[in-house]
Amino acid sequence: MNYLAHIYLSGDNKLVTIGNFIADGIKGSNYKKYQKDIQVGILLHRHIDTFTDAHKTVRISTKRLHEKYGHYSGVIVDILYDHFLAKNWSSYSKIPLHIYVDDFYDSLEDNFEILPLRIKKMMPYMITDNWLLSYASIKGISRVLDGMNRRTKNRSSMNEAVHELEAFYNEFENEFTSFFDELINFSSIKLKELNAIVV
Repeated sequence: MNYLAHIYLSGDNKLVTIGNFIADGIKGSNYKKYQKDIQVGILLHRHIDTFTDAHKTVRISTKRLHEKYGHYSGVIVDILYDHFLAKNWSSYSKIPLHIYVDDFYDSLEDNFEILPLRIKKMMPYMITDNWLLSYASIKGISRVLDGMNRRTKNRSSMNEAVHELEAFYNEFENEFTSFFDELINFSSIKLKELNAIVV
């Protein structure tokens, strides 16, 4: 899953959310350097990724892209699924998306000193261009895919995946909706387990 989903699945604890958000940059046992709630978020992120990568519905989505995009298909599906979460946000949260993401940006700024350097460098662009809110539109997703393609020095052609999104829009949305309900339940259970065992 991509940024918005990971943030949403973290629950109401802002430090768990920060941990989940920064987790990709925390390797191996380095998570133990952080306080408990951050650790819980990092570990939750890893469990979410494992669950997602192995899920049969997600694999249907990635298979649709695999011939053209190869191993980048999973990254693309993560981004597309964030689009459907943002687009259908009111089905998952009573807090309007623009308020929710502004609150998250405030939390990042409040906890700036504990963020990894990579996140500190990325943050101004994320907030200025309001990445999380932009996911709700195809135009916004197109910009994200353009950026990801540039990061691969144009080798991935990920910028072109907006065409598959438009061509198979209903299929991707149905797969997301079916999968995300299961992921919400899984994440809720795993979050309780981690809160109980991490000290």
